[in-house]
Amino acid sequence: MKAIHTFTEEQHNELCLALSNVASISPYVEYSKFKEAMIRNIQENLIPEFFIKLCEHIREDRENGKQVHVLKNCPVDNEVPDLNHDDPVNDKYRLKKTFLGEAFLGTFAYLLGNPLLSYASRNNGDFFTDVVSINRFKGKRTGFTDGDLIFHNDRTSHPVRADYVTLLGVRCPANDLVYTTYVDGQDIINHLSLEQILMLSENWYYTEVDDLTREKAENWEKSNSHAILQGRNICFQDTLTKPVANAPRGAVEALLAFKDAMTKSPKVRHRLENGDLLVFANQAGLHNRERIEVNNAEDTAKRWLLKTYSFKDSKVADTYADYWNNGIYGCAKDQIKETIKN
Repeated sequence: MKAIHTFTEEQHNELCLALSNVASISPYVEYSKFKEAMIRNIQENLIPEFFIKLCEHIREDRENGKQVHVLKNCPVDNEVPDLNHDDPVNDKYRLKKTFLGEAFLGTFAYLLGNPLLSYASRNNGDFFTDVVSINRFKGKRTGFTDGDLIFHNDRTSHPVRADYVTLLGVRCPANDLVYTTYVDGQDIINHLSLEQILMLSENWYYTEVDDLTREKAENWEKSNSHAILQGRNICFQDTLTKPVANAPRGAVEALLAFKDAMTKSPKVRHRLENGDLLVFANQAGLHNRERIEVNNAEDTAKRWLLKTYSFKDSKVADTYADYWNNGIYGCAKDQIKETIKN
């Protein structure tokens, strides 16, 4: 996929300098301090104008229906540790000393007006998630496997789902071809009949939880019944979204038609390289991970992306207030908008 902007070396260095005072604060240990420094940076006009205008351009694109964007040569930490993939999260806490990528992603979300979202069952509730392989999930159904991922929305089975997912390439092996593929939900719908659309808009389906969620919450096996088509949004995870026991035949046939429509729909692919940012609408489409060519499996298993989940705006975030730190559905929002107001 073609990038909408590649930062020049001069722009890259200017951004790194502007974010340097934030990048020295760990968002995993002192998140409030990290967030305050990030917002102060923006309020004091330390962020370069070209980056602010670029975020305005992305917002305008979204209003006009474009839901996937790529930026290249973004700020990332010069030195990232080799992680122990038996327990990479705690290894990162111990070894990672600078947080430039996190400062960049946090500032990016703020300028887009997208409050960050975290889950209690993911990376200890951190607002910045590492997409890395974990040895015990090899071959499992989770984003923390070192293999392919089927088409899905992130956290399909969860009642709170991000509007946007942002990925930043921290360590991407240069000799292997690993792609993220996105298919727009409207293109899928265009291949469906009105009868199929109406059936898919009813609560005739459920989604099994992924293997990491199953490990964190042993008694949580599947979502409540839900529709696959929810207005302009989609709630679907291939092989895990299935008809409920009492679903009519039409619901089963509509699900098969939906899968056929996925295959027929146009797709955009991007191979994340170091310093690439890929952001897309999580609920407005589906994405996957495809390992097209792996020349060194050991190196590819060390692939490291930094991810954020975010809401469309503060108003959307507030509609999920009942879920903050609530049992197995536990999650937390980062209401950066309210921080400025108060």
